[in-house]
Amino acid sequence: MAESNINSDVRRPLNLDAEAPKLSDLLERGWKIFDEVDSTNEPLASNSIQVRVKRGISMLEEASRMAAQLDLFSRNEELEEISTTDLKYLLLPALLGALTMKQTSRDKRLDIVRAARAYFMDFLRRCKEYNLSQFELPKSRHENTSLEESSECAVSATKPVPSPSGLVAMATHRQAKIERYHQKKELEARLSDLRRAVDSGQADDEVTRDFYLLNVRRWVGVCLDEIESIDQEAEILEGMDVLKHTAAKQAPRPVRRPMKPFILTKDAVQAQVFGAGYPSLATMTVDDWYEQHRKHGVLPDQGIPRSVLEDDTDANEKEEEEKEKKAENDDQESLLKAREWDDWKDNHRRGYGNRQNMG
Repeated sequence: MAESNINSDVRRPLNLDAEAPKLSDLLERGWKIFDEVDSTNEPLASNSIQVRVKRGISMLEEASRMAAQLDLFSRNEELEEISTTDLKYLLLPALLGALTMKQTSRDKRLDIVRAARAYFMDFLRRCKEYNLSQFELPKSRHENTSLEESSECAVSATKPVPSPSGLVAMATHRQAKIERYHQKKELEARLSDLRRAVDSGQADDEVTRDFYLLNVRRWVGVCLDEIESIDQEAEILEGMDVLKHTAAKQAPRPVRRPMKPFILTKDAVQAQVFGAGYPSLATMTVDDWYEQHRKHGVLPDQGIPRSVLEDDTDANEKEEEEKEKKAENDDQESLLKAREWDDWKDNHRRGYGNRQNMG
């Protein structure tokens, strides 16, 4: 049912100026979009869902501007002074943050989570001012990082084990998460009962007020959990950005042509044999290789000048190219040697004449 509503609403273009919606209509429609997107089985990255998310964000942003112009909330008033009809507008920044997190643009992900965190923090500060729930405002991620680093430095300088204060903080944090989970389940059970009465239109002012207050308290727990996840994700995303910028600043390594293979033989006889059998490969004896590198001063005890190595490599490559050209042009001498070697192998089995190890 939710998916059909999503698809049908996507086909209806939003024209806020023509429709001139009321503040309550904008909130209800934006809230409904979030509920449908949050419960749909359609992929979140699909085009229809992302269009729906953007429409919901646009509605809630317009509602937030209208609420600010009407000055619905003030730091100088108490919770009891807020009318029941205005209580639901406390949820505007929480719903905006939740819908913002539904965006799936990978290139702008860091900006998305930062914007969502700002919305969640705005909601939590307002709830703290009205004392709607007992909780501690999350510190900024950079403040947490600096505190953790200073604590680790102090511990490493004095003790090889975690400090007791750190263990107590971890235990307190874990207990707070457990309590929020139980409160969330309890609030959801109570909300399901009140929702039926509110949706039917038979709820009085007291029931309606309880319904919106319970919604606000439920979203306090949701926002605290979301901020914790955002801080972890933002740390990873910022680290990835640093790696990208570092890699971009590094100078690219020069691309060198790959060396062509050659056969290193023991003596000139083997060089002739392998050269005749494999004309496409360059051949060189050990003595020739050593003498060549000694002349250029690139042996291990002589150092390895980079310029000499490059010149030597270029000379070898030119020589190999000339040999390849001769082979490609059917050089008569190379063909004759190859044929004689094939004839000799046909008339003599392998190992013929090798009597070195015989008694």
